[in-house]
Amino acid sequence: MDPIAAWHAELANGPELTPEFCREFAASMRARKLTFGDRVHSPFLRPFLLSAHDEARIRHAAETIAAVGERIVRHAMESPELFAQFGITEAEERLIRIDPGYATASTASRVDAFLLPDGLYFAEYNAESPAGPAYTQRLAELFDSMPVTKRFRAGRRVRFHRTIDPLLTALLASYREWGGTADPPTIVIVDWRDVPTWTEFEILRDAFVDAGVPTVVCDPASLEFDGKALTAHGRRIDLVYRRVLINDIIARPDDCAALLRAYETRAVCVANTLRCKIPHKKAFFAVLTDPANSALFSLAERDVIAASVPWTRLLTEPMLDVARAKREMLVLKPNDEYGGTGVMLGWEMSAASWDEALQEAAAGAPGTWVIQERIRVRREIFPQFDGDGHVTMRDMLVDLAPYLFRGKMTGYLTRLSATGLANVTSGGGQVPSFVYDE
Repeated sequence: MDPIAAWHAELANGPELTPEFCREFAASMRARKLTFGDRVHSPFLRPFLLSAHDEARIRHAAETIAAVGERIVRHAMESPELFAQFGITEAEERLIRIDPGYATASTASRVDAFLLPDGLYFAEYNAESPAGPAYTQRLAELFDSMPVTKRFRAGRRVRFHRTIDPLLTALLASYREWGGTADPPTIVIVDWRDVPTWTEFEILRDAFVDAGVPTVVCDPASLEFDGKALTAHGRRIDLVYRRVLINDIIARPDDCAALLRAYETRAVCVANTLRCKIPHKKAFFAVLTDPANSALFSLAERDVIAASVPWTRLLTEPMLDVARAKREMLVLKPNDEYGGTGVMLGWEMSAASWDEALQEAAAGAPGTWVIQERIRVRREIFPQFDGDGHVTMRDMLVDLAPYLFRGKMTGYLTRLSATGLANVTSGGGQVPSFVYDE
């Protein structure tokens, strides 16, 4: 039987479709801090089911993109011509040019993808500070404890990836590469206190401490630097797991001054480094898909790019006629935004509205917007429960986003949405991914 049909059949054989179970399931998520603001992460009763064969092809393509991203950073730092293709601002360049003390730009990254039976299509590469690895593991553990999972396992090998320990291992490896000698180092997880993902930092802190690595969570404005040591809540810090974004470091320089001074003087190891901004730009895909850059990639890498990376270009005046003519095949995106902010889907807009959006984008600062080829997406039926515990079957878009820790794929952020954009920030939901072998 098809695994999705098999899971849904097993749901009908147990208590999972009752309002009582759904309310208890939601309460279990809240107890485990699996919330985004006030919402639980997963009002769904099925994981995304991924075959071992599909996982192998995802791993190959995702690790290729991560490896290419690291190499492009090195080339761009030495090539003004290549650097100029990313649409990087002067403020960003000042930060990128700071030597972080080690080579790995992205200790943790994530590539957002749509998996189909005959293809794998990447939407973008989050090379800066991808959220969700702690939520992902804890949610998978909760789903794994459901009675329906035990019933589904009959006759199948079913597993999920743990993402917390591999993240910690990658952070410690970057610290050693930087030259750190503390054993163990003291880690600070840094982001604003009012972000809706603060509960994830608490999950990570507790897990890291349980693994024997002292860890604190701190708002950037509460960090202190005396010229020699960075401290958080009075504790000397060796390693910064930076979740505060480069855009915020630029926008709020006073609040981030201690962090930036410690980074500049190499008083601490910071992961990800500020050089991760280069492949994080949406224009990274423009660099990959421009034939003028093909010599930068091996034949195998060019094959992955051709198969999985959508044609992308910075929006410039010369590109406007192309963008107008191919509205139904293009997406207009800010070159540097998060959570689907500002993304416009040409096929969902009238010609007049699309043209107006293009004109406004082209009138902005150079390098601010990209146009990108429309990619195929995946949709599946998922059982979803509401606040009262009532279950309906919903047709959902499935965004599968592999995590990469120092270039090695480990687990997935899997998001569902009823709209054309899949992200938790804009109201989508999350499910774990389970890998099965019949």
